[in-house]
Amino acid sequence: MAETERQIHQPIHPDIADKLDPEYAAFHNANNLHVVPLHLKPWDPAVRNGPPVAGGAEPLKVGDVKDLSLSKCSMRVFTPEGSAPEPGWPVLLYFHGGGWTLGNINTEGSFCTNMCKHASSVVISVDYRLAPENPYPAAVEDAVEALHWVYQNGKAQLNVDVSKIAVGGSGGNLAAILAHKAALAEPPIPLTLQLLVVPVTDNTATTSGVPYKSWAENQNTVALSPGRMLWFRDCYLPNEQDRLAWESSPIFAPEELFKKAPKAWIGVCELDVLRDEGIAYGEKLQKAGVDVEIKVYKGAPHPVMAMDGASTCDLNNHYRVH
Repeated sequence: MAETERQIHQPIHPDIADKLDPEYAAFHNANNLHVVPLHLKPWDPAVRNGPPVAGGAEPLKVGDVKDLSLSKCSMRVFTPEGSAPEPGWPVLLYFHGGGWTLGNINTEGSFCTNMCKHASSVVISVDYRLAPENPYPAAVEDAVEALHWVYQNGKAQLNVDVSKIAVGGSGGNLAAILAHKAALAEPPIPLTLQLLVVPVTDNTATTSGVPYKSWAENQNTVALSPGRMLWFRDCYLPNEQDRLAWESSPIFAPEELFKKAPKAWIGVCELDVLRDEGIAYGEKLQKAGVDVEIKVYKGAPHPVMAMDGASTCDLNNHYRVH
């Protein structure tokens, strides 16, 4: 079939055409225009063989890469080149994106190796179990096990400084939940930072735009449409009551846990349905006295921070909420 005859499945809607970053628009038209959206096709786990987001760069060279096994999942450990500081390397416990459904240990090697190399930090990527085969709370259980493993074994086995543990990643929902779980551990596990990239913080959000206007304002956005986001939610949280639990919607965590949370960096995108719940989460942390930096990337849809191989734009094109 000729190019002109191919069916367009993901057009750029007039609602966002003038707002969308031109470089992203060109990438979308070249790569996604004729692709049937995942949530409109029968589920096939083979879709995980590809990256959740196209356009990522190749991983950088680091000092060492090795895999470790937990009880029900695995972790990949990226260690910097050179000698560790005397107390050991700082460590980032990393969670890939993909709506709890897509992604694997290989899909965000670029982000992990960039953090490893440029932050001089060990990065441990958790290959947590995925829905729909393993719905909530499987991913949370794996995240908690990974954190406890690092805290108990990291110094001896990886030469990391367990007083300098950060959590984060494109799986920002899991990282935010884990920050609260760390405070509940016996004894509490001190964290230095939560790095939340386009996080889901409220799994009760709806397309009504109440209380999060971005769900209505971005109903015609590209990449992460409301339909796709709700499909991810249905895969991960088939039991609707579970969506009210703070272990799935961290914005509902008790106030005392917010007061114990580590400082946070939260990055959200202007043209993402998740924008306002990420901002609301940051503001709730700030109200509890936590040091928070919130950045909103203008003209950007949900996946851009994982597209460092396709994008030449400066991600400093943002505005601060506070």
